Amino acid sequence: MTMKKPQFRLAACAGALLIAGAACAAETRPGYADPDNWPQYHRSYNAWRYSPLTQINKNNVKKLKVAWIHQPGNITHGLQATPIVLDGVLYYISADNNAWAVDAATGKTLWHYTAKLNPIAKQAFYASASRGVTVGRGKVFIGSLDGRFIALDQKTGKEVWSTQLTDPKSQYGALFSAPPQLAGDVLFGGTTGGDQPIAGKIYAVNADTGKPVWNFEVIKNDPASWPGDSGKVGGGSAWMPGTYDESTDTIYIGTSNAAPDYYTPGREGDNKYTATLLAIDPKTGKLKWHRQEIPHDTWDFDSAYEALLVKKDGKDVIVHLNKSGFVFVMDKTDGSLENVWQFAENMNWAKGIDPKTGALIEPRRPQPGKRELLCPNLLGARSWNHGAYNPGTGLWYSHAMEVCNEVVSGKDDPSNLTAISSLSLGIDEIKLVPPPNGKKPDGRLDARDPLTGKLKWSIRYELPPLSSVLTTAGGLVFTGDMEGRLYAYDADNGKELWRFNAGSGARGGPVSYAVKGKQYIVIPTGLGSHAPGFLAGAFPQIKDLPGGAALIGFTLE
Repeated sequence: MTMKKPQFRLAACAGALLIAGAACAAETRPGYADPDNWPQYHRSYNAWRYSPLTQINKNNVKKLKVAWIHQPGNITHGLQATPIVLDGVLYYISADNNAWAVDAATGKTLWHYTAKLNPIAKQAFYASASRGVTVGRGKVFIGSLDGRFIALDQKTGKEVWSTQLTDPKSQYGALFSAPPQLAGDVLFGGTTGGDQPIAGKIYAVNADTGKPVWNFEVIKNDPASWPGDSGKVGGGSAWMPGTYDESTDTIYIGTSNAAPDYYTPGREGDNKYTATLLAIDPKTGKLKWHRQEIPHDTWDFDSAYEALLVKKDGKDVIVHLNKSGFVFVMDKTDGSLENVWQFAENMNWAKGIDPKTGALIEPRRPQPGKRELLCPNLLGARSWNHGAYNPGTGLWYSHAMEVCNEVVSGKDDPSNLTAISSLSLGIDEIKLVPPPNGKKPDGRLDARDPLTGKLKWSIRYELPPLSSVLTTAGGLVFTGDMEGRLYAYDADNGKELWRFNAGSGARGGPVSYAVKGKQYIVIPTGLGSHAPGFLAGAFPQIKDLPGGAALIGFTLE
């Protein structure tokens, strides 16, 4: 039965009451506001990936049925996007910067835009893939595969402006694989480039005109941090979306590893601001504070993932997963450390991280020419697929992978750094392998206290899931696995409540929204990105998994 809209909002507000014990007016709080829509990449700036809607819940989720399917027709690298939904229209992007506006209740295409890309984009290592769009100020914004920010008219999909920000030829195919984000009238974002021989930058333009307003140079000009010319090819790009906290007028965005990844002679020093969470003033591009999580990174341990905002003792703190397998909890006003806890089960690159100072404890750095077994692997204790936080349970739900890599560090051959697709990994050899001592490689979904890491429940998977996670006020957790199974779990105990076989694995971000009083769950399917290729070293069966690209909408019978 479809609920009328006033009743539906009341139900959502009732859910908020049950969860937080707050007044009904508190529905506008961050994480609860605008319950019918999914207006931002993480839905709200606190990066919760939480929907306050309750129509679909533990009691009826088993009745979920397919409402519609949208197939973009191009399947290279699958669907990696998190859709944006506003007022009954869903916006998303598929391979090669094909942007779509779709009727969110029926899946009917409303408009379709194909970017006219510079042919050089096909030569880039990260060609074809794109992780989303941003919608606001009457426009749909794209970060392009040939180094541009592009604005489309939200109603028609026609191009409004296009601004070239990188030179793909001189910057080794640096491109925008993630959607740029809005901070008022400023549109900001970073490129690929942690593993490319470039110096990372964060770019910002005026969202209405496309005119550049500032660039943030990630690599610090300091001989003690970057000796000689090492900073010119030091990596450090911010390749995942940042978040904008309007309450403090602050951008939070993480940077990638230092380059070359595993070969460090010549770049001795802390290598600021690689593997760092940055707090930036959106109007000027000036740094407010920073937390370098992995000084002198020699393991490919980016800090590029989502900056989750939750409460601790009445104040906002940032909970930030690093690829290294550690989670940093810090004060959002100055980055001061509150805690560090271990997320990875298999971790041998260091003895640990001091939870009070953040200092690395006895780090084990790769030595040139020597074979090293290092855990976690270069994809991280989790890939870039995002976790979700439910304020009702107080739990953070995140996937993990227990996979290591064998690495032989070596100096990059200059003759191999001439192509647009060149990477600066600093290796003679790398292979993903099982953990040591006969342990089986696998993946999992954890439900944890984000402040302490205390585990409430965990689900194991034979293959590491690469889907992002969605959680709802209906007490549910939605995600998918690499083999194409989609799931709904009980947010309290992890019990499986619903399953659907989509035919190809999930890599994108599930979302929930409502149109005319009916709640929908939409899950992007189609296995893709470079992660499955790397993981095939530890999981040979991955190479037999089918590709695809289909956006699937579900609702109740």
